[in-house]
Amino acid sequence: MNEPQSIFEKKILPYHQALAAFGLSVIISLLAKGLEWTGLMSFPPRFPWMIAASFMLLYAVANSIFSIASDNMAKYWGQSIYSFMALAAAAGLVAWGLSGLSISQAGSYRWIYIVVTIGYLVFLSMMGVLRTIVAFAQREEWNQPRKRK
Repeated sequence: MNEPQSIFEKKILPYHQALAAFGLSVIISLLAKGLEWTGLMSFPPRFPWMIAASFMLLYAVANSIFSIASDNMAKYWGQSIYSFMALAAAAGLVAWGLSGLSISQAGSYRWIYIVVTIGYLVFLSMMGVLRTIVAFAQREEWNQPRKRK
């Protein structure tokens, strides 16, 4: 009767995904900073930038996959891109605040931000194309395909 619903069939808003990614990145960064302050462990100065970029990539992959379940792709894409921009800015501000390094001083993390952003747009576009192909295949009659002139 009640079949368990796959996580990929759930409609999770992009805002919620971005908030979860941001929250986890802040928690991990603060935990690392706390461990460093207590002297239990040491982390490189660019560690908060690595965490920010990692959770941006996690958001990019998860958001692209969850886009398949959306009803209105255009609305979902708009929300997704704004959420990604907010996540990149907020995570960057936290990384800057905790590390004391701007993104320019953090070495290659400026390029990592650019690559993750371009990768995110590619992932989102691929899911849109896949969704279009699947919708077309479901409409096509496979027992006797239509003859085209």
